[in-house]
Amino acid sequence: MEGAPPPIASASPSNCGPNDSTSMPTTRGYQQEMLEESIHNNIIIALDTGSGKTLIAVLRIKHETERESTKISWFFAPTVALCEQQKNVIQSSLPVSVGLISGALEPNQWKDAKLWERVIRTHRIMVSTPQVFLDALRHGYIIMGRDISLIVFDEAHHAVDKHPYNMIMKEFYFDLPARDPAGPTDTTDVLVRPRILGLTASPIYGGNVIKAFQTIETNLDCTIRAPRRHRSELAQYVHRPIFKHVLYAGRDELNPLFSTNAASLADILSAMDIEKDPYVYSLRNQLSRTTVGTAEYKRIDQKLSKVISKQDSFTHRGIRDFCRCADDICQDLGPWAADWYVWSVMEKAKKAANPYNNIMSTWKNSEKAYLLRILNQVVVSPVSYHQDDIVDDSSDKVKVLIKCLLEEKKAAEEENESYSGLIFVQRRDTVLALRELLSRHPDTKDLFNIGILLGTSESAYRHSFLDITRNLVDETQETTIMDFKLGEKNLIVSTSVAEEGIDIQACGSVIRWDPPQNMASWAQSRGRARRKRSTFTLMFEEGAAQQKDVVKWENLEREMVALYNDPQRDLSMYIEEEAEEEDEEEDDMSLYIESTGALLTLNSAVSHLSHFCAVIPQTAHVDNRPLYDLDPPEFPEGWHTFDRHQRFIDPYTGPFGSKVTLPRTLPLATREFSTERIYKTKISAHRHAAFMAYKALYDAKLLNENLLPIESVVEPHLEDEVKSLLADVEKRAGTANVSIQIDPWVPEDSDSDHWWISELLIQGLPPLRMFTRSQMVPLTPEDGPVLYRPFMEPLKTALRPISRIDGSDKCIQLAREYTRRLFWCLNGSRMVWGDVDFSYLFLPVGEPDATIWDIRRSWYSRIHSDSNLSQEDAFFANAEAFGREYSYPDDLTIIRNGFKFAKAYQFVCWRYEPLSSEEEDTFREYYARFEDLEITYPLLVVRAFPPRTNFLLPIPPKKGVETIPEVKYFHLVPRLSTVTLLSVADTEYAFLLPSILRSLYMTLTVNSFRDKLLKPITGLYSIPLQLLQVAMTASSAGERSSYQRLETLGDTVLKFVVAIQLLAEYPMWHEGYLTQRKDHAVSNVRLAKENIKKSLYRWIIRDRLLGKKWKPSYMKVVEMPLIPTPDISTDEKTTKKKKGKNQDLSTKILADVVESTIGAAYIHGGFDLGYECIKFFGLGLRWQPMLSRVEQILLRVEPDPANIPPQLSYVESMIGYVFNHKLLLIEALTHASYQDDLHTVSYERMEFLGDAVLDMVVTDYLYHAAGKNYSPGHMFLRKAALVNGNFLAYLCLHSQLQIDTALPEPTAEGYIALGGDSQDIYLWQCLLHSSPKVLEDQSNTFARYQKRHAEIEDALKHSTIFPWAALTRLQAPKFFSDIIESLIASVYLDSKGSFDAVHQILRSLGILQVMEHIVKDDVDVLHPVSRLSLWAQKHAKKLEYKFTKEKGNVTCLILVDENEEIRVSDKYFGTASQQEVKFAAAEKAIKAFHLRDVGVNYTILKKKKLRKRKSLKQH
Repeated sequence: MEGAPPPIASASPSNCGPNDSTSMPTTRGYQQEMLEESIHNNIIIALDTGSGKTLIAVLRIKHETERESTKISWFFAPTVALCEQQKNVIQSSLPVSVGLISGALEPNQWKDAKLWERVIRTHRIMVSTPQVFLDALRHGYIIMGRDISLIVFDEAHHAVDKHPYNMIMKEFYFDLPARDPAGPTDTTDVLVRPRILGLTASPIYGGNVIKAFQTIETNLDCTIRAPRRHRSELAQYVHRPIFKHVLYAGRDELNPLFSTNAASLADILSAMDIEKDPYVYSLRNQLSRTTVGTAEYKRIDQKLSKVISKQDSFTHRGIRDFCRCADDICQDLGPWAADWYVWSVMEKAKKAANPYNNIMSTWKNSEKAYLLRILNQVVVSPVSYHQDDIVDDSSDKVKVLIKCLLEEKKAAEEENESYSGLIFVQRRDTVLALRELLSRHPDTKDLFNIGILLGTSESAYRHSFLDITRNLVDETQETTIMDFKLGEKNLIVSTSVAEEGIDIQACGSVIRWDPPQNMASWAQSRGRARRKRSTFTLMFEEGAAQQKDVVKWENLEREMVALYNDPQRDLSMYIEEEAEEEDEEEDDMSLYIESTGALLTLNSAVSHLSHFCAVIPQTAHVDNRPLYDLDPPEFPEGWHTFDRHQRFIDPYTGPFGSKVTLPRTLPLATREFSTERIYKTKISAHRHAAFMAYKALYDAKLLNENLLPIESVVEPHLEDEVKSLLADVEKRAGTANVSIQIDPWVPEDSDSDHWWISELLIQGLPPLRMFTRSQMVPLTPEDGPVLYRPFMEPLKTALRPISRIDGSDKCIQLAREYTRRLFWCLNGSRMVWGDVDFSYLFLPVGEPDATIWDIRRSWYSRIHSDSNLSQEDAFFANAEAFGREYSYPDDLTIIRNGFKFAKAYQFVCWRYEPLSSEEEDTFREYYARFEDLEITYPLLVVRAFPPRTNFLLPIPPKKGVETIPEVKYFHLVPRLSTVTLLSVADTEYAFLLPSILRSLYMTLTVNSFRDKLLKPITGLYSIPLQLLQVAMTASSAGERSSYQRLETLGDTVLKFVVAIQLLAEYPMWHEGYLTQRKDHAVSNVRLAKENIKKSLYRWIIRDRLLGKKWKPSYMKVVEMPLIPTPDISTDEKTTKKKKGKNQDLSTKILADVVESTIGAAYIHGGFDLGYECIKFFGLGLRWQPMLSRVEQILLRVEPDPANIPPQLSYVESMIGYVFNHKLLLIEALTHASYQDDLHTVSYERMEFLGDAVLDMVVTDYLYHAAGKNYSPGHMFLRKAALVNGNFLAYLCLHSQLQIDTALPEPTAEGYIALGGDSQDIYLWQCLLHSSPKVLEDQSNTFARYQKRHAEIEDALKHSTIFPWAALTRLQAPKFFSDIIESLIASVYLDSKGSFDAVHQILRSLGILQVMEHIVKDDVDVLHPVSRLSLWAQKHAKKLEYKFTKEKGNVTCLILVDENEEIRVSDKYFGTASQQEVKFAAAEKAIKAFHLRDVGVNYTILKKKKLRKRKSLKQH
């Protein structure tokens, strides 16, 4: 398409006016004519490049967006670059949302339904390549009649044959009802055909004009139109170039041009032998190891014959193409250009073929080595840049071109115009060589600044030798075009990429180095010459036939223009004509899904099947692509072994059949789908086979209703849903003025006025009566909270429910007053005196000293009766007056260094002895604000109360501290101090009750949770309250135990149970589907949603007991004024009040509590109760008991095959388990590459289950490890060591069985007797596979194992450091560890879910022994790299790993503060070797720096680091 119009907005004819806010330049008459016709009819606008077709399209889109309220307009362009260009034009011209989608921008676009919903919802205009849109239609993500009102096809002449333009119309447009011309313009709620607008400069490629018009007009349901009324105006804006042609001498067949470098390359090509190619070697090796007669054998046989017949290996094809290109360049441009091309490509290729280079990532190492050997045989010389050499070694065609360029440049300059030229070349290699030649030629190098355009490759994974030429391009396409626009480049050499669409500055001169290949190419390239005085020059070989083609094209163009300007012509004139059916046989099969509108056709079946197989999880050395076998085979079996004179084959022209084979990982009843031999072409046969296979996948429920792989099992919208639910919960909590968390003190029956009486027993204190509105849970001294006071023995408590009384009982009022007094004396600053509506009340059962303290409080109130002393102040007496009145008694408890709520101290004694000088200095410093303060005796001796306020937490022992720390005493002046009028027992109550109430609060909360949610569920109600309390307590609550350990255990139980359910529920799903579904079912988002659904969040204990901020709970929320606390301390340090952290619910907390509840159920009742708990939450799965699920799986296991592989008995002996269902063991040992049919799939599904079983065993053991109480972090570290792939691979390599292989042999005495020979059979050797690469990996890995097994075995048995580096050095492929996991699963299933059987094989394999050693001997399992990093952080060291490669070795240096400390070297075999030496160096550093104990408590290290950061921030 032509260059874009200026980026301005426009208006449609119906609303254009002088007051338009987005004014547009006046449209030309012919543009307005075309616009008006496009509004009423579907048309293809045929206008020359430069005439402003884009402007018409923008105006047409604007008109459509204004009359359609919801449907969108869609603009198609054939290339990504053109899409980006047109999107920018439309976006800058119209004030609506414009989107862009292409396969390059959104590689996952065709499987993302959310993307398409977003497109339809947010954009009014979309720009895309057509294939993207076609895929979306085929998968039902877009419904054309529902969603689209206008489609614009740019470069509409492509709408023929199988082009996506034509497929869009054919498959989806014509099945829709036609628009009613008299109907409404807004078709929002109507399924109807969208309007169509096509744009083209050349509607045909050539041939019969009438037939070509009929095809494109029929395909697009349009009429080709050009301006009629304003034809003369069009001529003013479209400048046809002056047509020229130049002749050059053609190739002299008798005396061709000669390039030394090209000839040397040709000599090597002629000597190459395809039999020596590594690909042929590989195929022959595979064939020799494959069972004769199997499908795989026949497939490899055909592949080998085809490669030899067509000489079609990577290297042979690449060198052949290279040689042909070099020869073409030599004859076309001359020897100098050919020599330069061969030399340049050779230099690049040698670098790329270096095995240590990754310039061309798709080249295999074997190909690189073979290619490098061949290239090194080619003797080439660098070119001479001497001017005479360049001129003499240039072809006549080059000389003619240079003469033409110089003349065109001179003519432009004579018109005072700058020169700009474009040379169209057919081959990209010629573009490179021509640019180099013109840049070096003495006649052009100083006159032309030359750029090149080659287009962009569709794929980064193409596998061709000449892809190396991409590395000869030094500028991007965008840079070249911009430089050309700015005039910094005045000549571009381009392939056909510049013919169509790319926005290139209008040129004064266009030259065709190669003649146009068709009518469209002729018109498109000519359209680039659109200046007023432009020229279009064709280069012809003297006597060539192409000159006649140009005359033919000129005549066709005149006929074409006359036809679309004919007012009598209409689409209906040839509707009755029969359109030629291409591949009629392919149009009769389709699969339409009513619910989504998705459509499978023969044209889409092959690509869909390829995509389905591509998303199956990869297994090492297994190609998951569908395999197509042609019927009949292209070559007779064994053709590659025939003598050369016997290799002639008569060409077979059909009919054909096809068989497609799907990967072994798919648990389908059949993986082969065959067609009859009835199809005319090979591709047609393959399409029908692919269609059958894809339909079978849909029938097996392996595709969703959009005909795509089931990858939508992970539902991202759930996260938004959970956030919305949480916001709603928070909103309701705020508006109702209630807490999200339940208040267990509030009675269920709010209308009732009854109080429950309990007796609270605190060890060493008189009993208390406790009154609550909710019935309390009885607690024995063993069940009740234990209180840990500093330097004192722990106190036990108990609670005994007694009876229930009416709220009008007089003791309730007494209890309110007593409770207020109790809490007011310590917490009054946070209370309101007049509010006694407490959630709980207390009253002593009997209080011996009550009379004494009642008298003292009465005395204080009496002496202040005249001073209006308030009741709330009657508990704080002046210490001097109190002492004189009661002879300085010693039963005081709390002294404050001021009045009322001043700082509280613990009373020690009265002091009558004078202070020492040192004590007096300290005293006066304390009272510094009172100058010349007179010291009178007695003084009050006090001490600070211990800072500890939560007595539920045990006091952690401090290392090295065995004695009670020295107590610091203070001396207070009695007249400046107050005595709190509270007895010793009451004071103890006041200090201890907040902790007791906290414990009772948690117990009541959990009891409420059990009563409300778990009571109906069989078994779950029996879970002990203490266990449930741990499960419901978040770590943020700061309690002794939180849910974290239970959550870790519950997470593992959940994943294991879900794995069993899915494996049984979906027997047709491969491991990829199962993993995705499991991840979705156990995701935090899903668990959080179930939490909210059950309202479980209401019972999560998240708030923290903060003693210094504690206040009693009230039956209703009370707003309280903040009472400041005076402080007479002279401490100059100011304490900033921290803002309370917002304890909002999060998705993770919600999910964690679900998992911890599952963990609690499992602890109490094993898997049966754990299953019931998981089932209670639903998780969107269908649930059946565990044993039932295992039995379902076993029922599907086929009877044991007759030909059981002999190695199965060896495996049974190794693991100490004999299978009842041998097929389970076969499946566990079957690699996806295995070709023999043993009635089972490969091991991936078993591996999926085995991973969960192993995790379950390890996590359960670590959780219950005696005396360890591992934190989740430590459990994770140890589990990571025990289930990681390297360790499991080692076990697979290590497991062996010694068998007797004795043979008769002569003895020393001359007799024949059995010898004592034996053979070791290893577990890894028993893997069933058909892959030479697997065999090679096994051999190489076992060699590494033999080198290091003694070191690893000793470390696993005796070392206190886990051998991470040594295990990594095995470089074991994943299938080694897969064998272990698959075996574990097969034993679990075969034993009907027996974990005893699983433990038995884990001990046989050695896993249990290593796990026991890790736990018992406290093995350091932290990864060496992590440990070293933690050490560096702790000591503020700069740590750096540096790698050097030299002489085939790789060395890792560890630098600490830029000084080398550690150096480790080893052989270099790639990235894995580099990781190995890094781990080994880290381990060496740990030993050298003696870091064994560093980082064991890594969470503390992280906290220290955090505190350090905060400290630095404050300073």
